[in-house]
Amino acid sequence: MDTSRYRRKQVKPEYESDTVVYPHNLSMYTTPPSQTIQLSEFEDMAIDRLRLLRIIEYASIIGNKVFSPEWKNCIMQELKKQNLNKYVRMLKCDSHVKPGDIQIRREDHISHHILRLAYCRTEELRRWFLNKELELFKLKLMNTSDESINEFMKIYNLEYTPVTEEEKQNFRDEISCSTSGHFVLDATTFYKVHFLQVLPLLQQYKVFIRNGFAFVPNYEISTCIISTYRSSLNESLATASKRISNLNDARITYFLQNIHQAYTGKMYDQSNSKNQGKVNLANINQCARDHFPLCMRNIHDAFRTLHHLKFHSRLQYMLFIKGLGMIYDDVMELWREEFTKKIDQDKFEKQYAYSIKHAFGKVGKMQSYSAYSCAKIISGNVGPGETHGCPYKHWDVTSLKTKLEELGISGTGINEILEAKQGGHYQIACGKFYQHFHGQDSLNPVNHPNQYFEDSYELKYKGATIDKMNESKMDVTMTQSTQYSQI
Repeated sequence: MDTSRYRRKQVKPEYESDTVVYPHNLSMYTTPPSQTIQLSEFEDMAIDRLRLLRIIEYASIIGNKVFSPEWKNCIMQELKKQNLNKYVRMLKCDSHVKPGDIQIRREDHISHHILRLAYCRTEELRRWFLNKELELFKLKLMNTSDESINEFMKIYNLEYTPVTEEEKQNFRDEISCSTSGHFVLDATTFYKVHFLQVLPLLQQYKVFIRNGFAFVPNYEISTCIISTYRSSLNESLATASKRISNLNDARITYFLQNIHQAYTGKMYDQSNSKNQGKVNLANINQCARDHFPLCMRNIHDAFRTLHHLKFHSRLQYMLFIKGLGMIYDDVMELWREEFTKKIDQDKFEKQYAYSIKHAFGKVGKMQSYSAYSCAKIISGNVGPGETHGCPYKHWDVTSLKTKLEELGISGTGINEILEAKQGGHYQIACGKFYQHFHGQDSLNPVNHPNQYFEDSYELKYKGATIDKMNESKMDVTMTQSTQYSQI
């Protein structure tokens, strides 16, 4: 099932009933969607929301403090870069409903429930989904006006008992000492909320407790809302995990089981490679040294040394160089050149040539295959003696450290890479390798080996272009100086 092609979506007319179903930009997602939608729309909505949640995750793992202005700016910039402008609009949470907003709310509602089904199956998936959805919910809440929050609370019956003036006066000193923030007691509205709903405030000693109820100021009421949403979503995920087995559509089941490993970026095939023709037999060794990520450089070096690759290594590497734009004849010649150093020509044609033709769509199903993404490579298994896989996941610390030292990575860089590896952030580790190998950050977060190559190649190409322009300016200046001296 190909979920990589993002189709143009037809915005459906907004009827009055849609406004009733989706009355607010914020949602507790308590009611499952009941509409009939096409399978293609089902897939597209799910993939787009997964891209959103991964952007939220990326904004924090690159070092931004969650909910800080830098974190929020990073999310907005990445959403715009990935053409997810509908979520930019949704996160701004304007109170005035504009054309298209109801459709965005509809997609937000449906896509949440789709991913809820996909991520309810294991404890690890549930934890990731719950955390990211809570961050998304709080991000929307932070951008919502007090008036709009009050409307949201009325819609979902989130009503809290106001603290009376008599109670405020009786516990005036206790409230003033226990409550965080700058406030004027007589001018601030307080609500009675059960202490279990405000555990974050309780843990930080930011609230006054009496008889099991917290006296929460109106500016901290969002903590209550988030706590309620967390409990509701946690319970819904547990319920969904028990019912997921009732799905009997094989297409949907397969999609839901595999979406957490889905690559949500650009697909790399020879036909859409902007580097087509730039990598060939004459320069592939140089390209491997300068621009290949460590996973592909390792396979390339092993191929040149051993003159043979096992099946999974052959497939990972072949699709990678094909995605770089290397033409069929060059790939075939590279394979023939290496394999025939250990086997004869006839055996090569019988055992290995077919796989290249198949990958290029010249035999079999006549389907041209795309290069593997980081997610696919990381999720694969690597056996003894095999050279494919992700070095940051599949290599032990000693082997990785030795290789990094061989490539001239500094001690600081090695420590950062190993720290990311040990934290399970394998793509961040690859980004750190790029940073210390090239002396600056990658243009994009690393999600695909071919994207790594493109960023590295573009970095060198831009640098060469700038150097050439500077040389030209110097030549012009020197020529003008000579002319002036002659005058």
